[in-house]
Amino acid sequence: MFSGAHVILYSQDAEADRAFVADVLGFPHVDAGHGWLIFKLPPAEVAVHPTDGAPQHEFYLMCDDLDAVLSDLAAAGVGTSRPVTEERWGRLTAVRMPSGSELPLYQPLHPVAHNL
Repeated sequence: MFSGAHVILYSQDAEADRAFVADVLGFPHVDAGHGWLIFKLPPAEVAVHPTDGAPQHEFYLMCDDLDAVLSDLAAAGVGTSRPVTEERWGRLTAVRMPSGSELPLYQPLHPVAHNL
């Protein structure tokens, strides 16, 4: 029924953040015209969590080894914007994109659906 998911990140400096995703994170991409890059994402999954507050959406890049990813990013001059937290279900942190917005990173410690 569906062929994929399209995620949109809004940015105060889209050009710099596109360069970061292409050059630092190394995501393959196509140019949809006039430098408007559309990136191929790794396999994805979606979870629906309950809330008593206003509905919201979150986007995390998942990895199998958070320490290795952080080491690679540090070698490229990218540091974390918040400390790594250890939760029962996973390890979380975030990096700062050139625009100043955070990009959360997540190493799940639970079964994942994206490799079904």
